[in-house]
Amino acid sequence: KEVIAMLNERKDRIYAVRGNCDTEVDQMVLEFPVLSDYCVLAEGTQAIYATHGHIYNEQKLPPLHSGDILLHGHTHVPKCVVHETEQYICMNPGSVSIPKEESWHGYMIWEGKNFVWKDFDGQEHLRYSV
Repeated sequence: KEVIAMLNERKDRIYAVRGNCDTEVDQMVLEFPVLSDYCVLAEGTQAIYATHGHIYNEQKLPPLHSGDILLHGHTHVPKCVVHETEQYICMNPGSVSIPKEESWHGYMIWEGKNFVWKDFDGQEHLRYSV
C-alpha cells in the first residue's frame, strides 16, 4: 500500500508503459495510465519512444527518425548504446526489483537533456546527455 500511495502522489510526473506481466488489476489501484504499449515523448525535434521491450527493441525497431531514442526495459539491464549507423540511441533504465547481469537495483531519471541512472542510495552509475 505504501508504494502505491507513493506512486499515486507523483501521478502527474509519471509516464508508464505496460510490461509483459502487467494487468488490469494494476490499473485499478494506480491513478495514472499504466497499460499503454508505448508512449512517445517529444523533446524538440527528438522523440523518445518508450516501450517495455518485449515487442519493440533493438532487434525489432519501432518507427524511429534520425536522433530518436528507443527507451525500453524488458532485459532489466541498464545501458545506453548509440547506434551511429541507424542513427538512434537505445536506453534501458534497468530494474528496481529484478536487475540482471549483476547490475544494481535502480532507476533512470530524465532531467532536461540528461539521462541519469542511479541506485537506491542515490549513487550515479551512468549519465548520457543528448
